[in-house]
Amino acid sequence: MFGAHGAVVPVAPAVAVSTNYDPLPQYTYAYNVQDALTGDSKSQQETRDGDIVRGSYSLVEPDGTLRTVFYTADPVNGFNAVVQRGPLVPKAVVPVAAGPAILAPAPVARVLG
Repeated sequence: MFGAHGAVVPVAPAVAVSTNYDPLPQYTYAYNVQDALTGDSKSQQETRDGDIVRGSYSLVEPDGTLRTVFYTADPVNGFNAVVQRGPLVPKAVVPVAAGPAILAPAPVARVLG
């Protein structure tokens, strides 16, 4: 029912993978979003120096308070975070465009019985 099996043929040749190791990785990044139209307000910044990472991020909670998290991470102490809650953030006032005026009266139906 089943025929003889042939030799195994490799599908793709083996590729040597080179790993570049950085003994002291370093980076810094940050972003900040303040959108008055949607009310979106958030930011983050982080720095890495070797095995030590420090940073913070903040956002406006649904109740309007500002939450800021400060964090550090390293091989000795692990990840540690401190959360602070700030005062209420005033909401941006977004003007509402007036709709078109309705000039025609609504249709009326009369039911005869």
